Amino acid sequence: MHQILIAGGGIAGLAAALASHRAGWQVRLHERANAFGEVGAGVQLGPNAVRCLDAWGLAAPLRALACRPPLLQVRSALDGRELARMRLGREMSERHGGDYLTIHRADLHGALLSAVQDLTEVQLQLQHELLDFTEDDAAVRTRLRCADGHELQVESDVLLGADGLHSRVRALLPGVAGELPVGHLAYRAVVAQQALPAPLRSQVVTAWLGPGLHLVHYPLRAGELLNLVAIRHGQPPAGLQGWDCAASESQLLAALDGTCAPLQDLVRAAGQAGGVWRLWPLAERAPVAGAHEMAQGRVALAGDAAHAMRPYLAQGAGMAIEDAMQLQRALAMEALEPPLRLRRYALARWQRVAAVQRRSRRNGRIFHAVGPVRLARDLSLRLLGERILDVPWLYRGGPVPKGE
Repeated sequence: MHQILIAGGGIAGLAAALASHRAGWQVRLHERANAFGEVGAGVQLGPNAVRCLDAWGLAAPLRALACRPPLLQVRSALDGRELARMRLGREMSERHGGDYLTIHRADLHGALLSAVQDLTEVQLQLQHELLDFTEDDAAVRTRLRCADGHELQVESDVLLGADGLHSRVRALLPGVAGELPVGHLAYRAVVAQQALPAPLRSQVVTAWLGPGLHLVHYPLRAGELLNLVAIRHGQPPAGLQGWDCAASESQLLAALDGTCAPLQDLVRAAGQAGGVWRLWPLAERAPVAGAHEMAQGRVALAGDAAHAMRPYLAQGAGMAIEDAMQLQRALAMEALEPPLRLRRYALARWQRVAAVQRRSRRNGRIFHAVGPVRLARDLSLRLLGERILDVPWLYRGGPVPKGE
């Protein structure tokens, strides 16, 4: 039986572990942290990702934890008016063959972890830091450092780097660029809906668009929680340590100066209701330029390690899950040697993820538009509504249209 070594125990790594097992491979997953877990708050999962999760047998646990919002609405952050809406719920499922779900990142991670923990052909290892690797025609040999400082070498047929934005595996591949700062700051908080004033509670996905900023909120955990994400242009405060830090509500409110009262009221109420704001400086990778950036020889990349993207299409987790499903299909090609299977994986993925990266960048420019461009955006949304908001090629998993 072939063996895959996966570096990274986040959503991308666990999805790849489950998919590789279903392809008939032995799996060794190595995580450098001392516990399996996810930092963050909410995740939006489009039908393209939900179909994969359902195919892996996760339909029941997902829907026990996730929300199925009936609607996505877009509002002006300046005056609060609704600009457009898109039907989700049953209508989205009928249009695109899968549900649109919102879920706490920790709940999604937990569902994937639970699915792989008891699989006999999957070994999960904590506090194993990948140092480097070598490969030849027969195998890839990965050197790891354990918690007590000693090193071990593990031989496998392939190595998958699912180790996130600052991927060590990606850094060791020739000709693959690293991450880039975006110049945008994300403020995130989760609050109990019951602790909010009734007019501020919501069971739909809402995006408030303003000059140089936007805020999105949506329900989590059967609607008991509200996830809020505000993103503005700006550089991290001086002396900021790490990428997940305590945020100042006053700084966020200062950035929202000039926006409508309901939006500012929501931010204030979130803090009063016990929500704790966290700050993330955004980073990305340039759109994938070719299959060689996702697989070389016996080594491949998945998730943020391969294609970290701006969050303006809500597809970061979705693309990692799609990666895993395509990896499953490629690893199951028994007539091919492992390097050729990884090549098939990369050829099937790179153009699609690059298109999603480009669309995410473009959405950010549209969301944060100023002046005449903002006025034209608002008019287009009011006139065309769902026809602008829907992305059929993405949600249905079809070919990427020309121009994307």
